[in-house]
Amino acid sequence: MTMLECEDSMTKAVEYAVHEFAAVRTGKASPALVEGLDVHVHSYGAHMKLKQLAMITTPDARLIRIEPFDSSTLVDIDRAIRESRLGLNGSIEGKVIRLPIPTLSQERREQMVKLIKQMGEEAKVRVRSARRDAIETIKKGQKDGDITEDDQHRLEKEVQAMTDKKIAEIEQHMVSKEKEVLTV
Repeated sequence: MTMLECEDSMTKAVEYAVHEFAAVRTGKASPALVEGLDVHVHSYGAHMKLKQLAMITTPDARLIRIEPFDSSTLVDIDRAIRESRLGLNGSIEGKVIRLPIPTLSQERREQMVKLIKQMGEEAKVRVRSARRDAIETIKKGQKDGDITEDDQHRLEKEVQAMTDKKIAEIEQHMVSKEKEVLTV
């Protein structure tokens, strides 16, 4: 059971990192940049994710088109985009928000790479935390007499192998995202 929980926790850490990487601006339009944006909708009196409020498309590489399902949320969506840390300003045209994606300067690209590395390190910490929890559980099981000492060593090696595999996955995603950001 411990191994399954450990693997599940590590997989979730990797998936979360991939999701976080998707929200990093690359100079290319992508719905993932804005779909997780938290929007406070005054008419509903609630916070909702942008992808729940609108259809998000990318008609070309430099433009995101946001078309709300309910046109009364248009102003709330625009405000959320302007207040986000994305640094983007959209323009309302009828019942649609057009969000042009400016090209990134080399300095901004380097800042994005630093951000990616920081996100990657945080994901690795989550994976290592899952490893630590699993190994503590294994040691406790051996101490309580539930598993043998040989099983303890075998399970610890399996947990370490799983950890190495998940950290390699995170590294792979980091490298590909860094390459994407640095590509002009």
